Amino acid sequence: MNFSSDSSEKLILALDGMSKEDALSMIRRIPKLCWVKVGLEMFISSGPEILRELRDLDLKVFLDLKFHDIPITMSKACRQAARTGAELITVHACAGREALKQSQIAVIEGAKESGYKTPTLLAVTVLTSWSPNNFSQELAVNQSINTRVKFFASLAEEMGLGGCVCSPLEAKALRRLVDQSFELVTPGIRPIGDDLGDQARTMSAAEAISAGASRIVVGRPITKAQNPLEVFERFCREIDSV
Repeated sequence: MNFSSDSSEKLILALDGMSKEDALSMIRRIPKLCWVKVGLEMFISSGPEILRELRDLDLKVFLDLKFHDIPITMSKACRQAARTGAELITVHACAGREALKQSQIAVIEGAKESGYKTPTLLAVTVLTSWSPNNFSQELAVNQSINTRVKFFASLAEEMGLGGCVCSPLEAKALRRLVDQSFELVTPGIRPIGDDLGDQARTMSAAEAISAGASRIVVGRPITKAQNPLEVFERFCREIDSV
């Protein structure tokens, strides 16, 4: 069974835990792949050059470095990130109002200086590795994850950001809260019955899209599979089923 181009646009392949050589080799075996995510591990091991190599393969890049610092440092980092041509860039929402505001201005300026389209700045709300119990006990937060995620998503939208990163469990509530154009990007995607790994708040691909996710991020279920192309296509067909 074939799948639509729309489904492949909604699936971001996370290259976490892979060497540059292995990642590029696998990517070439998935011809309909549109999006890849470069996180801290690959960015540090391979350097900014990996972003150019991925773009040379006509791939869209989600640069997931989750900047979190004082406003001026965050904004300068975002400005440089926008100059790479990445289409999605992440910052931590908990950096606060001024940091988010300055970072959004910076990505506009950085992209303009380099001749690229302005990337979508995504605010990371609460990492999908946090369970409700650990969140309250280890961070001493007297607030539920759902409430905190809603607050951060609203703050990001107010500061002009284009979207947020949340778990699929929060997508439905956020979709009712934010504008339809506000992107909800959801990691924590696992096939039903699959090992959760280090993720605590998960859904299947179809469940996440049905809940209102704009795009889903999938890593190890594809990259660790014996046949990554087959699993990628299976995810795309699942998205099309919604």
